[in-house]
Amino acid sequence: MTTTESPDASESHADHAERTIRAGILSGTYPPGARLRERELSEALGFSRIPVREALTRLTGEGLVVISPRRGASVRNLSLRDVAELFDLRLSLEVFAARRAAEACAAGRGGDRLRALMEAAEEATRRGDVHEIPAANTALHAEIVAMTGNRLLQDALQPSLGLVQWLFTLTGGLDPRVQCTEHQDICAAIYAGKADLADALAYAHIERGRGPSLAALAEVLPAE
Repeated sequence: MTTTESPDASESHADHAERTIRAGILSGTYPPGARLRERELSEALGFSRIPVREALTRLTGEGLVVISPRRGASVRNLSLRDVAELFDLRLSLEVFAARRAAEACAAGRGGDRLRALMEAAEEATRRGDVHEIPAANTALHAEIVAMTGNRLLQDALQPSLGLVQWLFTLTGGLDPRVQCTEHQDICAAIYAGKADLADALAYAHIERGRGPSLAALAEVLPAE
């Protein structure tokens, strides 16, 4: 297990454990299928097993960790089929969300948080920050869903957010400037309240990423 930096004063031990373990999964320090033993993690982090257990439970909700009665916690195994199904799910949820977010803006809802997240994603892309780009892009997609005000839609997407960020991290070799430009276009349509355009751009954005992502991952992930 790797040692980690100390938590800042504003986060709890569980928050720090969640952030650290997530970073380890996304970076490949804990590869798919790796056991996540509470005792080893608590020793590496420097505090008790209780916040570690809470962090692992949270990460199951993001789709990054699985917990079984006999094996305990482990990093989820990821396959090309999982990635393809994730794209199908995103087409169902995120395209609808883009339409609803644009309708919300047309009805007078502000998009200040979305603008701030888009600016953060642009800055990460300019810097070529391979760690921050996936996190910023995931936050951007999540905010579009949040703008719909549909709690059930948010609940439906929440379990896949970790997988979305994992996907963005694993496909970091693809040109992030292309994604950034497409995100800018989607956000512009949302700000303008153009629901049909936001819908079409979101669909094209997700579907356009499917082939290159599956091709990039074919060498590192099993088919099933």
